[in-house]
Amino acid sequence: MINININLYTSEVINMKLTEEMKELVKTELAYIATADNEGNPNVGPKRTMRVLDDTHLIFCENTDGKHHANIKANGKISVTFIQREKNFGFRFDGIAKSYTDEEHMELAKEKAGVRPKAAAVIIEIKTIYTMASGPKAGKLYVEE
Repeated sequence: MINININLYTSEVINMKLTEEMKELVKTELAYIATADNEGNPNVGPKRTMRVLDDTHLIFCENTDGKHHANIKANGKISVTFIQREKNFGFRFDGIAKSYTDEEHMELAKEKAGVRPKAAAVIIEIKTIYTMASGPKAGKLYVEE
């Protein structure tokens, strides 16, 4: 069974759902996010406050208000990777991030991450999920077996 929906107009894969295995990986491993500015210049770095919001969203506290946050506000494109190094296994979640500074979202981020964001609460709508493991599935679109 494939756990995806397809936008028939754009062929875009949308709203893939997190499995329990993925949620556990998010809970136990450090997130690395990748964003890019409008000229395509990349920025990669860790986000220790990344948490599961629900089956199709992640949330994190934006504290530095640096390049990642500027890129998110400019275009919203984001990739989040979690790797379990000992098992050489993980997932990459690609999606659209939105930044919020209102009290409701700031409190939601605090509830999930245990700390209040200094700059913003960022919510990521997961569009696609890729397997990050050695072997024939490496870098391939995740398919639930």
